[in-house]
Amino acid sequence: MHSDLIPVIASQENPALRAMFEARKRVFVDLLKWDVPVLADRYEIDQFDTDEAEYLVLVDDLAAHRASTRLLRTEGPHILADLYPFLCEGPVPHGPTTREITRFCIEPTLATRDRRQARNQLVTALVEHALRSGITDYTGVAGLSWFKQIEAFGWDCRALGQPRQVGGDLLVGLHIRIDARTPEDLSRTGINSLLTCRLPAKGGLQ
Repeated sequence: MHSDLIPVIASQENPALRAMFEARKRVFVDLLKWDVPVLADRYEIDQFDTDEAEYLVLVDDLAAHRASTRLLRTEGPHILADLYPFLCEGPVPHGPTTREITRFCIEPTLATRDRRQARNQLVTALVEHALRSGITDYTGVAGLSWFKQIEAFGWDCRALGQPRQVGGDLLVGLHIRIDARTPEDLSRTGINSLLTCRLPAKGGLQ
């Protein structure tokens, strides 16, 4: 089955965007039990889903969700700076070429092999998007076990501070540097995947 990254727009009528928010509800609310807002008991949407947000959405031939993530500009409100600045031992990284990766979401109904493939494609898309768009750095917040997986992908990834207990989770602030060598670094660990990538659009579901 062919998969492609498609751009999404700020419209409730866009099927890819709706599918992404539905998948986020299944993953982050139903499975992980996060206490986050849910719209119409169907869509996981929070205060960072604004017109400034960007989305990468991976879909199959029938436009069904496979994987997605949200990118937030770091000069304005974003999760690391607004909610978890204490995860950084120094200043929170920010700037016009830095984006925060949030809501990294793999479709939970996929088989294990397909989930791994979708994850690798989404990581590849993040790198391709960065290289095409002049993004040099990604930041994020992750649980400790997920951070260790991200770190093992092979790219230049480091923790911004020591893991901190937040509720029942150990959280880590992370920083990823992107440059021309990153695709080769991901290839060495088997993460880099061939795919067709078109740039995402700005906009959130209001």
